[in-house]
Amino acid sequence: MTAEIEKLQKMIDESDNIVFFGGAGVSTESGIPDFRSVDGLYNQKYDYPPETIISHSFYMAKPEEFFRFYKDKMLCLDAMPNTAHNFLAKLEEKGKLKAVVTQNIDGLHQKAGNKTVYELHGSVLRNYCQKCHKFYDAWYIKNSEGIPYCECGGKIKPDVVLYEEGLDNDIVSGAIRAISDCDMLIIGGTSLVVYPAAGLIDYYRGNKLVLVNKSVTPMDSRANLFVQGMIGEIFGQLKV
Repeated sequence: MTAEIEKLQKMIDESDNIVFFGGAGVSTESGIPDFRSVDGLYNQKYDYPPETIISHSFYMAKPEEFFRFYKDKMLCLDAMPNTAHNFLAKLEEKGKLKAVVTQNIDGLHQKAGNKTVYELHGSVLRNYCQKCHKFYDAWYIKNSEGIPYCECGGKIKPDVVLYEEGLDNDIVSGAIRAISDCDMLIIGGTSLVVYPAAGLIDYYRGNKLVLVNKSVTPMDSRANLFVQGMIGEIFGQLKV
């Protein structure tokens, strides 16, 4: 166990109001691709750039092309929680972790057992008819042909925040409240370059800010502790 991980363990042991704020790096170890890594979605070739395809204007203008990409690359429904997800679920079960704030849309934190999860960018597991608001699960979307339609004839939209769309105010408020009140904030698996989500770090007022990431971030100098590496491997060395 390195000195950094020993220090992280000590900080966790001495805290009883922890919030975890995570990004795509938490789920890549479950086989879900991120957007900015070497093998991420930004570096694969499609008729349009991924950031264009998953925008609100593209969804409205070319829904069939949107869903072709979405079903092929963003619905990883067989993925299972990894070591990081399971550690955080145990930390909540013990009463030390009060909330997870995530940029991910895969639902793996809940699958691992976390109850209080603020999904900033929504979830692929929730889908609603834009006409009658009927709920549909992700498998319905995955198995649909072309554009998924409701039995009422309305188009079904995934409950995910596309580019050009705003975040849900209630979810953001909950995340801000949790981060403002916590005595320890662990940030992991995120480059901290996507706003407004990355700006949530500004609401933390304590002195136990920990960054866990495989690469450096613009916020490293603000951290009380920086642990570099794969988040699953690091959390796997910790005890709850």
